[in-house]
Amino acid sequence: MTDRSPSAATVTPLADQVHGYVQPDGSWYINNCGFVDAGDHTVLIDTCSTERRTRALLETVEHTTGSPVTTLVNTHHHGDHTNGNYLVEGAAVIGHRKTRELLAAEGIQKFEGIFVGSDWGELRSRPPEIVFDDRLTLYAGDVEIQLIHPGHAAHTTNDVLAWLPGPRVLYAGDLVFHGGSPFALMGSVAGWLAALDVIRELDPAVILPGHGGPCDLSAVETVGRYLAFVQKTAERGKAAGLSPLELAKETDLGEFASLTEQERLPGNLHRAYAELDGAEWGADIDLVAAITDMLAFNKGPIRCFS
Repeated sequence: MTDRSPSAATVTPLADQVHGYVQPDGSWYINNCGFVDAGDHTVLIDTCSTERRTRALLETVEHTTGSPVTTLVNTHHHGDHTNGNYLVEGAAVIGHRKTRELLAAEGIQKFEGIFVGSDWGELRSRPPEIVFDDRLTLYAGDVEIQLIHPGHAAHTTNDVLAWLPGPRVLYAGDLVFHGGSPFALMGSVAGWLAALDVIRELDPAVILPGHGGPCDLSAVETVGRYLAFVQKTAERGKAAGLSPLELAKETDLGEFASLTEQERLPGNLHRAYAELDGAEWGADIDLVAAITDMLAFNKGPIRCFS
């Protein structure tokens, strides 16, 4: 049985001074974080979904670096990457402008009745205090970190890549899933495909995905094939007059059958259907209907191990 407890997380060196904090098994609300050790201060990439997981993260980072976290970067607004922001006391929080807007408007989202099994602990919303729209560069000592928004919706409307050009390490946030099904409901299937070109142009030597173990560009290609598969499946379903749920139930996932979180398929199809109807990338759609279909596909609430 997979150990998904906070104690199962491991620190994975990605380059000199550059680390990944990898939480198995990368399923719902079990994300990866990263940190860059600058000697007298540390830049942290993302927090975790629960109080317990974030406290374990911060304890591990402090033990590894011996220095406090002075800067925190959020790769997007989803709670598995931001719920623990408030625990990083004394650090400045940086994120995309829309990350701040969404966290300020929505607060902590626990999605009661949708996910079961989470041990949230005490959580308080803390949106980024420093925001940007397109690009921002910061330094951890001599290590340059370029924060890059792809320019449009992808996984969400506010995704941020943290690119370290020196060692060619990319903290990809949820623009890359490694082993799990990509989830475009709150962003754009077409926009995500375009955002993958940004990653290809960077040509990273190593990628820390938002979920799953460190990887290379082959994982980006898998994400791209999955999203293209969703688009083609949606085109077929629309032509046949099927609803997203009906289509999801009859779809053979083929090479993607081994990906976890297959209940994301109807949600992705809702987004793909909207785009086929002319919706702009990242436009508001009926999330309740999409999530209801995900629960129906899953035959009940989604088990979460956070």
